[in-house]
Amino acid sequence: MVADGPLVDLDEAAGRALIHPDRLSELLADLGNIPVAVPAMAVVLLYVTWRHRRIGTHHWWLSAASAALLMALVPALIVPLKELTDRPGTPAVPPATGYYPSGHTATAAVAYGAAALLLLPWLRSALARRTLLAVCAALNLGVGFGLVRRGYHWPLDVVASWCLCTVLLSLLWLFLSRNSRRTSAGTPSSSSGPS
Repeated sequence: MVADGPLVDLDEAAGRALIHPDRLSELLADLGNIPVAVPAMAVVLLYVTWRHRRIGTHHWWLSAASAALLMALVPALIVPLKELTDRPGTPAVPPATGYYPSGHTATAAVAYGAAALLLLPWLRSALARRTLLAVCAALNLGVGFGLVRRGYHWPLDVVASWCLCTVLLSLLWLFLSRNSRRTSAGTPSSSSGPS
């Protein structure tokens, strides 16, 4: 993305073909805004923290704090990458640079993805867990589609954020799984519910 090439040309050609601003694409793109995604995540963090505290989980605050820290890392990672690549925007936005990777995509991916990871252990049925993951995926696909369709980002701006956030969410999942196993092995209250 730093220099012109066949991948950039293909990305921009696909982006131009997909751009068709409408109300639906605007609404979908808005799901990646901080005032939408972060409060949704905060509600889940409060709920999960309350559940952990209620059953007496050791370090009841840790899973919510780790997800909140991950959300705080998003701008710390995305902004320098935007500065480094200095990619111009689509024809649908005012002339500027710094569109790669997409911050809205990263915000949505981490907010909705971390919320889903924190809720998964509390869901009893496989159907409920699959539904939660499907809703999370649909939200993130909707945000990505809306950003490209509206013309706020090129397709690879969105894909780059998804790749970065897949790594971040995988690290969160590993941390939560490891912490859950450690807590289950070390506390008598772990039989009351997930940790």
